[in-house]
Amino acid sequence: MLFNSIDFLLFFPIVLLIYFVMPYKCRYIWLLISSYYFYMCWNPVYIVLLIISTVITFICGRLLGSIKDKKEMERPKQELVMKLLLAFSFALNIGILVYFKYTDFIIDSLNPLLGVLHLKSLPDFDILLPVGISFYTFQALGYTIDVYRGKIKAEKNILKYALFVSFFPQLVAGPIERSESLLNQIREEATHKLWNYRRITSGLIMMLWGFFMKVVIADRAAALVDHVFASYEQYQMVGLMAGALAFAVQIYCDFGGYSTIAIGAAKVLGFELMENFNTPYFSKSITEFWRRWHISLSTWFRDYLYIPLGGSRCGKWKRYRNIMITFGVSGLWHGADWTYLVWGCLHGIYQIVEKEITPIVDKINIKCRTRTNSLGYRLFRVFITFILVDFAWIFFRADSMYQAVHYIQRMFMYHDWWSLFDQSLYHMGLDMQQIHILFLGLTVLMAVDLIRYKKGEIISAFLERQWIVFRWSVLIFLLFTCIIFGYYGPGFDSAQFIYFQF
Repeated sequence: MLFNSIDFLLFFPIVLLIYFVMPYKCRYIWLLISSYYFYMCWNPVYIVLLIISTVITFICGRLLGSIKDKKEMERPKQELVMKLLLAFSFALNIGILVYFKYTDFIIDSLNPLLGVLHLKSLPDFDILLPVGISFYTFQALGYTIDVYRGKIKAEKNILKYALFVSFFPQLVAGPIERSESLLNQIREEATHKLWNYRRITSGLIMMLWGFFMKVVIADRAAALVDHVFASYEQYQMVGLMAGALAFAVQIYCDFGGYSTIAIGAAKVLGFELMENFNTPYFSKSITEFWRRWHISLSTWFRDYLYIPLGGSRCGKWKRYRNIMITFGVSGLWHGADWTYLVWGCLHGIYQIVEKEITPIVDKINIKCRTRTNSLGYRLFRVFITFILVDFAWIFFRADSMYQAVHYIQRMFMYHDWWSLFDQSLYHMGLDMQQIHILFLGLTVLMAVDLIRYKKGEIISAFLERQWIVFRWSVLIFLLFTCIIFGYYGPGFDSAQFIYFQF
């Protein structure tokens, strides 16, 4: 079920109404049933995988907790048994993920080598990827690691744990929640005060803003992006740059919009989900970008992969190795294709180069007495960071390595500056009116992100402090803009948020 669908607009109020009137002891069961129904609307069969992942990690968590509590067991033996249990949980869950997500990728990568060796090629399995499998698998694995580390007590109620893994607002595309946050909230759910006007209105405003990002900006930008990437050989520098820039807008507003709707929906229900985006395109470095982009995933990799590898507590070359492994795995997490691996490795290289040149740049700034706090210098750093991020997005969006490389070649080799002035931009999937609506949406987005960046306030908190006439004017504007200018119509398919495929 999609957030931007009539089904969800009927589903959510029904869930909310019944949740508010149910006895408090049964509320979490109702949320679990609703979450499973939400997931089964996509493909009922794959609920089995979600249940298997839930049961495996629940049992492993209980066993880890019971072994940790055994005082009579010798410490070395206790550690060995716990590590074996953790490895077992990892092997089963990652094995399921690898089978469904990476089998065809591995086969496609091996077949050319088998051809060179004159061996029979492996057949493709054509496995349908279960929606959200990467998200709920990582969330469940994070729980077992937290129990192993002693950060959280093992959950004894399998239904409450199942709700933690399957909570519908963030089930299929995050944020990837930590057990010490969401699971503890579920444990204390019966004590929640359901009716809280400020919390509910704040959640609804966030949902409205998420819908605006998705249907007004992201889906409109997607029409331009899809058109350019599908026929990139017909375009030169200006058109290809427009396609790359539009994709940067699309992926931010699409995934940021989903996360905002998810956080808002959870807030209406009385749960606080972690922030997933914090004005990433205002970042002044790649390191800062990853503190602001897909925060739940980047912190997951930091805590459960980068730091266990040694993090930055080792020598320079090992630290750089850890960075490349982390970003390489992050790339493959996003998709089973070489383009995603290259995208991840590019960001790893960016970070390494950044760490190497920062001392040199600092010395140059001191020598030249550069005003590093000036607006111009900060804008320059934001511009450079955005260009690097947008360049990497080309690999993320391309259908193949060939397309990505050829796209970049044409962008640099064939110049057509005159396209900026001959209205060519109005013939790339969007007409003049649609382009103007897109720019209107981007202007509103820029204003909201600027407030977030400067004042540290999300849109609901900012509006709460404003004059009631202004507040309601903004809300009515957003609502009617979504209804009137949401990108719908014949031939348009909004069947997916981008991150559903991961």
